[in-house]
Amino acid sequence: MKGATAMGEPGTKAPLSLEELEASTNLRTGRKHVLSILVENKSGVLTRIAGLFARRGFNIDTLTVGPTEDTQISRVTLTVDGALHPIDQVTKQLHKLVNVLKIRDLEPGDTVARELALFKVSADGAQRGELMQIAEIFRGKVVDVTKRAIIIEVTGTTEKIEAFETMVRPFGLIEMMRTGEIAISRGRSET
Repeated sequence: MKGATAMGEPGTKAPLSLEELEASTNLRTGRKHVLSILVENKSGVLTRIAGLFARRGFNIDTLTVGPTEDTQISRVTLTVDGALHPIDQVTKQLHKLVNVLKIRDLEPGDTVARELALFKVSADGAQRGELMQIAEIFRGKVVDVTKRAIIIEVTGTTEKIEAFETMVRPFGLIEMMRTGEIAISRGRSET
């Protein structure tokens, strides 16, 4: 191969061990924070919230926005990995934004969280039946079928969505679309 250097030649790096590779990547190492943020339903609010996280070096894992029971208020549900940066500083800054009404860091044990995903998977002949069985096990729903592909809708926890993805990937995952997590606290709290 032209331009390639053999391993061990001067100037080439030694291969990384698994431990070194894991240490060098941004693996999730802390508690996932699910923030439920009530905001005034006005233009520019989402941009200011996302900008605040970006300026502080946070990577937003999922972000969903939707209306609430009050047409003047929207709910932003945002998930971030709290290990890389302390979450309390950013929530204090969020409170200072004009259109932010209320912020709650939802506790995993006191929260019902769901995500919706669509999977387009290659499905020829015998594979189609097997895929439909897998979908049934995960309580997925077949929403479209063509000669060569099947689209399956799955709703559930992030872990369930990821497990389903792992099961169907070997069949030939053509495309996948996920909504991001939405969450609501159990009981009678107001966020």
